[in-house]
Amino acid sequence: MAQLLSLGLRRLRQPKVIAEVLGGILLARFPPGPTAFGRIPGFTENIFPSVSLPYLSLVADIGLCLFLFLVGLEIDINVIKRNARMSAIVSLAGIALPFGPREHPLHPSIPPLHRSLRVAYSITAFPVLCRILTELKLLDTHVGIIVLSAGVGNDIVGWTLLALSVALVNAGSGLSALWILLVCIAFTVFLLFPVKFVMHWLARKTGSTENGPTMFYMTVVMILVWACAFFTDAIGVNAIFGAFLAGLVVPREGGLAITLTEKLEDMVSIVFLPLYFTLSGLNTNLGLLDNGITWAFTIAIIVLSFSGKFGGCTIASRVAGYGWRESSTIGALMSCKGLVELIVLNVGLQAGILSQRVFSMFVLEAVTLTFITTPLVLALYPPERRVRAGAITPTVEGDERGQRDEKASSITEEQPWRHRFTVVLDKLDHIPGAMALTQLVLPPHGIPTDVMSTTTTTTQTIDKVMKIPDVSMEALQLIELSDRTSAMMKSSVADSLIHTDPVLGIFKMFGELNDLAVTTSLSVVPYDDFAHSVAEHAQRHGSHLVLLPWLPSTAPTVVDTPEVGMGDSTTPKTTKGDHNPFDVLFSSVSGSKTDKPPSVIHSQFVRGVFAHSKTDVALFIDTGDRSGIRLGGSVHVFFPFFGGPDDRLALQLVVQICLNPRMTATVVRMVKREGAVDAGVHLGEELERPSAAHLEDKMDANGSRVFNPHFEGSMGTSAVGFQDTIYGQQTTQMRLESEMADNIVWYTYTSSPTSSLVTPTNTHAYSTTPALRDALSRIHFSDAHTPAPVHAAIRHARALRETSPRLLIVAGRSRRLAKENHNVEMKRVMETCRSGVGMEVMRRTIGDVGAAMVVAAGSASGVVVVQAAEVGLAGG
Repeated sequence: MAQLLSLGLRRLRQPKVIAEVLGGILLARFPPGPTAFGRIPGFTENIFPSVSLPYLSLVADIGLCLFLFLVGLEIDINVIKRNARMSAIVSLAGIALPFGPREHPLHPSIPPLHRSLRVAYSITAFPVLCRILTELKLLDTHVGIIVLSAGVGNDIVGWTLLALSVALVNAGSGLSALWILLVCIAFTVFLLFPVKFVMHWLARKTGSTENGPTMFYMTVVMILVWACAFFTDAIGVNAIFGAFLAGLVVPREGGLAITLTEKLEDMVSIVFLPLYFTLSGLNTNLGLLDNGITWAFTIAIIVLSFSGKFGGCTIASRVAGYGWRESSTIGALMSCKGLVELIVLNVGLQAGILSQRVFSMFVLEAVTLTFITTPLVLALYPPERRVRAGAITPTVEGDERGQRDEKASSITEEQPWRHRFTVVLDKLDHIPGAMALTQLVLPPHGIPTDVMSTTTTTTQTIDKVMKIPDVSMEALQLIELSDRTSAMMKSSVADSLIHTDPVLGIFKMFGELNDLAVTTSLSVVPYDDFAHSVAEHAQRHGSHLVLLPWLPSTAPTVVDTPEVGMGDSTTPKTTKGDHNPFDVLFSSVSGSKTDKPPSVIHSQFVRGVFAHSKTDVALFIDTGDRSGIRLGGSVHVFFPFFGGPDDRLALQLVVQICLNPRMTATVVRMVKREGAVDAGVHLGEELERPSAAHLEDKMDANGSRVFNPHFEGSMGTSAVGFQDTIYGQQTTQMRLESEMADNIVWYTYTSSPTSSLVTPTNTHAYSTTPALRDALSRIHFSDAHTPAPVHAAIRHARALRETSPRLLIVAGRSRRLAKENHNVEMKRVMETCRSGVGMEVMRRTIGDVGAAMVVAAGSASGVVVVQAAEVGLAGG
């Protein structure tokens, strides 16, 4: 029931606890009559017979102790230490105001405001609060840091006050209450010092901090939990307080607390907590709220609870120096209740402090305040108003991100080199691809940073200075924020986890070996927000190029069986037993029973990065082919230039790659010959005329709706699919402008005296530095006029593969403002390679040319697909 309700509430960005509470209420039977499932004849008597309730309550209490142990594991005292002053001010203000009044003015059944009710008013649900902060991406803001630390302090004080309240209720006299209090304090001190020291020593001795908890250490931890719970229950304090203290003494070193949580959380959240919520729902009788005065009191409870917490924290934050917007956001977040208040209320109900009517009123108050927290925070503190503190993104030694000259980091004609990169790391398997792509864009160590050249023209001598700036690399590790508690723990300790993450550690070492300044960042967000996080990170840090690795499951296997194509081109044909790498990824093999492998979801992430990014993007597809590779050997780059902003960026990237003396390149400009006829196909009739990209919705091969991006590149994401473009009609002016931009970029590089495309008329037109002239001398430029440019590009790639053991293919994605429509050729490629659904998904992900190069061009060491951030016709 809770899982079904959470599916709908998740769209409203509501925490799962609301679904769990509502699920328990729906299962209840309320006097004076049943509601929901209670209306089914015999439902309550057979599903929850009265004889079973004591046993269900015992199991629920066991689960509740384990849950409070996990809450204790979540709390990191170091968070409070880093922001001790502000966290103390906000936390105490949120507690002091609700504890202020002595008498309760609302209902005669409520005695003079009991301590447990004051705790319910003042408590903040730390687990739910941490979840909201993470989902709203507030952890790295000033507000998020203060709220997180204040929430930790509030949680500790709240549970302590609850333990004191229960002790006073269970005590027969004031002397007994004092005795219980002193014993409880002594036990807490015993746990926090000697026992905590022993647990630290045992964790190091057993290697649990390095390799995760051993079986022996897990046994000791479980014994500690139940021993603490038994002791606090025996002295007259609730057992959950002892379990909470046991969670506080477990070491946090090496992510041990997170690993322990991962081992326990599924059983607790799937089996025990739903049972607890069911029993809580059976005790919640909304049918008792049957008159106007009761509802008036309920509304008054909600208003008083919210105003006390909101007002106290807001005023404290404002006095501490924050603006009204930040202060009110802190107050709204601290008013979140959730499961913690429900636990407090159930303790009060079991102790006889609360009547069933008052209990139901406060349950409704807890659900309401938790429900309004997210929309209220979004209204008070929208993303454009947020101020980031930078505490979650530490930098390695030598990083001067805050001191870089903005002018020096921009891309201009005098400074064309891209030297600020963001590399995306979300899996350990992607590390080789990320390293390979990084090596490609790095300038060689042999080239000096300042290159002087003197060029003589017919009129004057011009001294030019080209500086190849220091390369900086932003390594962004993405971790999925799931419903698990351990994922939220990772988000709250991201500033310490960043130093122990193995993926970031490997890439940092790679940077040190290559004299590369690497800045590491870690982001814990829902999977649907991965692409947006990448785009936002790259834009915030001023990156010139986003480097995105992608590793197919298998390498392509093709044979050299020619098939008659268009014109004289040939396309490699797969044998019966062979398949292309994306068959596994996208279930393109006919008759495959695989629905959606993990790489299908990853393709949606790739497409999301392409669509979201305001920065240039380079996707490296690691084919896995290592045949013929020799250590220290050269790499040959093949780039078919079709035109458009993506291809213009790709051409610049190829030139930058060839600054490395070990790199050579072949660049072929693919020119489609109008009116050509081949194999009975009239190109003018069968192929649509060149057109621009425009907005239009369409359906993908699985029947999912795929939305197309805005002309300027803005878009939204979906868990099902991402926006793509299609080819529409373009004006003559648009076509001429696009071709002019292509001609300018092509002429810029091919007019060099060292270019392989030099003619007697262009030798005087181009003046370059020695480094650029050397790079251009290693690039072979040529034109190819053909009625089938895609097939011609495939033929060129296959020919180069026979002579170059290490072949890297570069292609523009060409999904926006693409000059040519390759539908007919791609259909022929799909038929030849027997690719179905997978080819369609691949074309939407990496474009027509890139898909053809991966599937039909033969084995290459890798394929780089490039997309330009700017979509202007003259850009690039």
